[in-house]
Amino acid sequence: MKRIGVFTSGGDAPGMNAAIRAVVRQAYALGLEVIGIRRGYAGMILGEMVPLGVRDVANILQRGGTVLLTARSQEFLTEEGRAKAAEKLKAAGIEGLVAIGGDGTFRGAMRLLEEHKVPVVGVPGTIDNDLFGTDYTIGFDTAVNTALEAIDRIRDTAASHERVFFIEVMGRSSGFIALDVGLAGGAEVIAVPEAPLDPRAIAEGLLESQRRGKSSSIVVVAEGAYPGGAAGLLAAIQEHVRVEARVTVLGHIQRGGSPTAKDRILASRLGAGEVELTPLKEAVERKKDINRSLLALSRILAL
Repeated sequence: MKRIGVFTSGGDAPGMNAAIRAVVRQAYALGLEVIGIRRGYAGMILGEMVPLGVRDVANILQRGGTVLLTARSQEFLTEEGRAKAAEKLKAAGIEGLVAIGGDGTFRGAMRLLEEHKVPVVGVPGTIDNDLFGTDYTIGFDTAVNTALEAIDRIRDTAASHERVFFIEVMGRSSGFIALDVGLAGGAEVIAVPEAPLDPRAIAEGLLESQRRGKSSSIVVVAEGAYPGGAAGLLAAIQEHVRVEARVTVLGHIQRGGSPTAKDRILASRLGAGEVELTPLKEAVERKKDINRSLLALSRILAL
């Protein structure tokens, strides 16, 4: 294997650029060419590909988003679309892929492998932290810290106005962001999709807090925890108790911004590590064999 492709797909996550950088630099060290595929699977179908060298990925470690851009492709969901993508990869001489993204990205990668025998390895990049096989995904730590900073600020306003704030965080069907942010931010209630919600019980809990003299509260709600999100949950609670409350939806600010040190290190390790995983292993082992032979030769010559 001499040439690999790298792309980002689906939702962007802080740290994706660090992963791209690591893939390119590690591949270069192992004597592999790297082709960057722009705009994910959509760009793959259109053949939007550019060679990537070490200088091309300089000074991107600290940047949020993805320099390769990302998109969602309806065409790739079809067999015809995936066939087009496979043909473009073949025409570009790409022998293996590194896919950086979430569950949708990985499902697409599996289809390419199963239907067109395209070797592929995945780098888990999503703020939702909802991928099996890794303790943390790239972008999760940054998203949590971004949301936590916002909640700390909102708590000041909540205390000043003696109100309850319902704060909606991202995560779709996963409550990892809400759970970590709620714990770190001292939330009175944390609503996640993985656990059943009883609006009446939450209402009674907020009333009990008021009876104890607590004049403000923070309720963290994962976007998929209740129909209608935080606003829907508040409306359901208001049917049981009237509370002075406001809703804040943090939305896409959790995806942007410079990645934390933890995400940069994780992305760099994963990006570099994926280049050494099967199906790229053969090329890597060949390079290592050459290096070992050269080392042995140098020792002989030094005798």
